[in-house]
Amino acid sequence: MANFLRLLLGIVLLPACWALLRSLLEAVCLSAGGEGAFSAETLSLLGGIAAFALCWMALAHPVKAYVLGHELTHAIWGLLFGAKPSRLKVGEDGGSVRLTKSNVLITLAPYFFPFYTFIVIIAALVTFAFLRPLPFLPLWMFLIGFTWAFHILFTLETLSLRQPDVKTYGRVFSWTFIFIVNIAIVLVWLASTSDLTFAGLFEILVKRFVSAYVGVYDIIAKSIKFIFK
Repeated sequence: MANFLRLLLGIVLLPACWALLRSLLEAVCLSAGGEGAFSAETLSLLGGIAAFALCWMALAHPVKAYVLGHELTHAIWGLLFGAKPSRLKVGEDGGSVRLTKSNVLITLAPYFFPFYTFIVIIAALVTFAFLRPLPFLPLWMFLIGFTWAFHILFTLETLSLRQPDVKTYGRVFSWTFIFIVNIAIVLVWLASTSDLTFAGLFEILVKRFVSAYVGVYDIIAKSIKFIFK
């Protein structure tokens, strides 16, 4: 029964995925500002994303580094919910960590929580505590983009395989949940670091969500009318 309810919830969330994707595209355009040009920091972020994408295509993938981040993410989110992690194992063929409890956030955290990006941001905040303004801001943004691309590309590759984490809560629900949280994080980031305000982001989200679900309602209503006319 629980699996069926999660499948149903995943299907209900599909229009939300479409709404968030459209919101992201609109938010990226608005984040350029009135002059229609990105700031040096934003360009550095995009440069970091492009740099890792090139490394991904040209070099061997750092699988062990990803597995380490993946298992540590399980452990960190487990600690947040009161679980005790133990027996961390990391290898080229995969890894594992034992936890005394689990839930959907602990299980799926590695697929929406960019571990190495989080490390970079913590390092930047520590540096900022001693040095103000934060020195070498474009470099920090480059590293955030680089590690964020690391997270996104490895997540896409991992989800293309059969993952026990995803199977636990069902593919449809897990994929939609992971997609929604990843896009939401990017949207919050844009609202925090660009000309896009949280008020503006909220307006975009309301507009796109209403459009998506009204569109689905219209399709269902027309289908029922066609079948039973």
